[in-house]
Amino acid sequence: MESSRVDRAADAAGVTAVASPRRCLSTLDAVAITVGIVIGAFIFTAPSLVAANTSGPAEFVTLWVLGGVISFIGALCYAELAAAYPDCGGDYYFLSRAYGGGLAFLYAWARLAVIQTGSIALLSFAIGRYATQLHSLGGHSTAIYAAIVVVLLTVLNLIGLREGKWTQILLTACEVLGVLLLTGAGFLIAARGGGDTTAAAPVAAAAGPGGRDLGLAMVLILLTYGGWNEAAYLSAEVKERNGIAKALFWSIAIVTVIYVLANVSLMLGLGLPAVAKSEAVAADLLGKTFGPAGATIMSVMVIISTLSTTNATIFTGGRTNYAVGRDVPLLGRIGHWDEARNTPRNGLLLQGVIALLLVLFGAVTNGLQTMIDYVTPVFWLFFLLVGVSLFVLRQRDPVTPRPFRVPLYPLTPALFCLVCAYMLYSSVSYLFKPWVHAGIGTAVGLGMLALGLPLLAFAKPAEAQREFEPVMAKG
Repeated sequence: MESSRVDRAADAAGVTAVASPRRCLSTLDAVAITVGIVIGAFIFTAPSLVAANTSGPAEFVTLWVLGGVISFIGALCYAELAAAYPDCGGDYYFLSRAYGGGLAFLYAWARLAVIQTGSIALLSFAIGRYATQLHSLGGHSTAIYAAIVVVLLTVLNLIGLREGKWTQILLTACEVLGVLLLTGAGFLIAARGGGDTTAAAPVAAAAGPGGRDLGLAMVLILLTYGGWNEAAYLSAEVKERNGIAKALFWSIAIVTVIYVLANVSLMLGLGLPAVAKSEAVAADLLGKTFGPAGATIMSVMVIISTLSTTNATIFTGGRTNYAVGRDVPLLGRIGHWDEARNTPRNGLLLQGVIALLLVLFGAVTNGLQTMIDYVTPVFWLFFLLVGVSLFVLRQRDPVTPRPFRVPLYPLTPALFCLVCAYMLYSSVSYLFKPWVHAGIGTAVGLGMLALGLPLLAFAKPAEAQREFEPVMAKG
């Protein structure tokens, strides 16, 4: 029935459905991609701000554990949706089934114009910042490196699924080894008798005039854990029907253990007061362990970690573009699947062009911070709507088989939705607090989302998404 839905949408677009994703990814592949998305540059920057907004070691570690628990609750909701509705459109497809083609199109537009492409530009700027420390390319070195990253990784994913997949597995392995090196350094210093674990006084510059801010600490922690939901975009390509559920559970378990150990290591190696005051906490720790070479090691670690995240983000983003092109006649050209290379060729190309334009936008504004402002509010708005879609689909679509059901329904998804609502509120209210300049990024990001409304009038999204029929597993 799933294939017939694709055929009807393709007919509406005036094209013939001759190719679609194949189930050729193992659960291990999905775990590698998901872990690679989650672990990135933020684990090397967020601990300082989190420490500055906590009162002591116990609270510091507890918040990092809580971040893993919240992510696991969200993963339970996504596991049910992905098992019941396996589709490379991920969130786009869930929203389409729950609310119809109109809202799904707005999400697809937001992901193409803001969320995914903004994240790619943000991560590329992070790579450029650290690459410039190793070798500067001049006045616009960071932006030049960012553009190079977007082009190279997009081309790599255009070559084919196998090349993109194995690159991701290799980068994820290097990424995890790098964080383990960071973890080992802190425990090594602690074994030598270094590191003071006394409480850290809140830092006003980080927390604002109010001092200690646990809400801000959780925003930063959940940002660091963010990205696990991207596994849903692989659900049509994973061999096992419950493969995405397994991948989500294992990925979050691995990331939580790594994050908690890494932060305990930082606390033991430097002491919480030093962590709170550091501007490059991982570099400080490695410098204390390995001497002057520590800063170079740190830069290489961050570059590898962020390359992994960027590659995985490009990998999954192209699949969303394929899904919306498959269903929306106006964007039918990006709904082409390259059978020979098993990739969404046109979706990847369009995504790469927009990401390059955002790199240019960041180059003439405030780079990394502009991209954070650009992405955050739009992301949490649609994340909340996906959480609500679980309730909608349980009520409106009871006939679709659900190989996995979220436990403690409706309490578990309700808690997830509350967290999403809080994060949406925090991302908007924090931007407009008196001591924070919202920046042009926020206005442009929300403006780009608003541009989707007039486009919707011409898009005519496929109505097939509203037909609640059982979706059978492929392969």
